[in-house]
Amino acid sequence: MNEKSSLQDIKNLRTAVIGVGSLGKHHARNYAELSSEGKGKLVAVCDIDESRAKTIGAEYGCDSFTDWRDLLDVVDAVSIVTPTETHCEIACAFLEKGIHVLVEKPIARKLEEADLMIKKAEESGAKLMVGHLERFNPAMVALRPHVANPLYFEIHRISPFPNRSLDVDVVLDVMIHDLDAVQWLVGENVKVSSVHAVGIPVLSDKIDAANARIEFENGAVANITASRIGTEKIRKTRFYQPYSYVVLDYATRFASLTSLVLSDEGSGISINRLKVDDFEPLRAEIEAFLDCIVNNTTPPISGYDGRNALKLAVQVLEKIQEHRDKLKV
Repeated sequence: MNEKSSLQDIKNLRTAVIGVGSLGKHHARNYAELSSEGKGKLVAVCDIDESRAKTIGAEYGCDSFTDWRDLLDVVDAVSIVTPTETHCEIACAFLEKGIHVLVEKPIARKLEEADLMIKKAEESGAKLMVGHLERFNPAMVALRPHVANPLYFEIHRISPFPNRSLDVDVVLDVMIHDLDAVQWLVGENVKVSSVHAVGIPVLSDKIDAANARIEFENGAVANITASRIGTEKIRKTRFYQPYSYVVLDYATRFASLTSLVLSDEGSGISINRLKVDDFEPLRAEIEAFLDCIVNNTTPPISGYDGRNALKLAVQVLEKIQEHRDKLKV
């Protein structure tokens, strides 16, 4: 929308989803469900696969397109759920027209592309939000208030080999979730001081398994392993902070806090399984996107946040390449 949104016009906020494949179809479903509750109005879906676009459009009672350019004059906000290499071109076209954008992670392939997207958003006043979904995982939401100066992370994110197109490597596809989360938990103003990483292609021509050690200026360290050639799905994060130890399982939505308890009678250990609410992270993400539009507030995961995650991913990939060069692989 070129004019500022207001609370009373959320019902008329026209939304669309560009790319309705394995993830995009769930964006469409959530927009449709929110539409039925008076939160925006899903007016269109778009996909280069005409049959898929028509099927999803018919399912949710909206128009379908095969060319995203046809949406530029009929929407106020879009989700972009397309291959990473297309993010910049598509997002910039909408942002230039003052149309709000929720773009799936990673924000782009290159930092220069991310910078351009941020610039277009700032020039037009449109909102640019990046879909780092794990911030909305119920276990993370339950855990976040208990985070207090985490100093050491041990993170494993393992996936079976994907049956979808592999347009990016495991760092940009899988590890980037944790690169974003770690920076968010350590503190967005705490800078990375060093990066060490190794990785190899196994079943594709891109890096399929990788390990990174991230060190921060405040002394915090994160050891992150990511693989997309596992036999099971693992999404576990453990971290230590003064007087407590935290376990987070994104997949099972489990979070626990082991703490040192001090009292007049002495010290002891408290082990608490945190209460985790039952809600869909993607719905929460889309609602947050719509809320920042309606209330004219900064998106909870801004273009700058997406850029920071991409910047760290690029550093990890550079270190992986340096290591591979030494191995002459």
